[in-house]
Amino acid sequence: MLELKDLHVKFNDSTREAVGGIDLRIADGEVVGLVGESGSGKTVTAMTLSGLIERKKVTCRGEVLLDGVDLLAPRSRAELRKLQGSVIGVVFQEPMSAMDPLMRIGPQVEEALAVHTNLNRDERRARAIEALREADLSDPEDVYNRYPHECSGGMLQRVMIAAALVTRPKLVILDEPTTALDVTVQSDILRLLRRLNQEHGISMLLISHNLQVVRRICTRVAVMQRGKIVEQGAMEEVFLHPKHPYTIELINAIPRRVKKDDAP
Repeated sequence: MLELKDLHVKFNDSTREAVGGIDLRIADGEVVGLVGESGSGKTVTAMTLSGLIERKKVTCRGEVLLDGVDLLAPRSRAELRKLQGSVIGVVFQEPMSAMDPLMRIGPQVEEALAVHTNLNRDERRARAIEALREADLSDPEDVYNRYPHECSGGMLQRVMIAAALVTRPKLVILDEPTTALDVTVQSDILRLLRRLNQEHGISMLLISHNLQVVRRICTRVAVMQRGKIVEQGAMEEVFLHPKHPYTIELINAIPRRVKKDDAP
């Protein structure tokens, strides 16, 4: 469904590539994790896939194939927006900063429908409320009419998931979707994502610095360091039998519960 072949991305004002020739594949209905510390190139990769990176600021090489169509091939901005906006959804790390505080939630969830479909206003509203309900918001009609500041962080992340799903995309890119949430809400969001994947067959790319989070939902994982993928494979194989020293460091950095009897 999505295949990256020797993808290079370099910002024009930098001497180093942000993404240095990576290969990655996501099959239909698959959930893949992309893991690495800040500055490793994960988010630049996601922004390149989703079309959110300004092409005039970067130089890209390689191929990004979405159902066989190369997204890096020369196209107008309108053509790219139509391709990427209708079949790729994005969920950001900070929902409050990603949303317009002066707009009610409903129109923000509907925005992609207004751009990528011919639905009328009533149809867009119905689809948006349906998406909010699918995102486990208990009173979607009420949430539809709220402003972002009237919602909790967990509610806003569900709103972002609804907005990403409202066009029924084939792929959703999740950029650190649980980082700003407490542990309980984080678990709820991961369960929601797993259910949406299973019920709708949506492919997902989960970006995180935390292998433990990725392990809970992904079947495969790629580990990224300094713009390159240093290790990838089946989730449990990489987690239990890591081969690259950087992967081992990430696993060792996972906080572990200390039993009361073992505490100093």
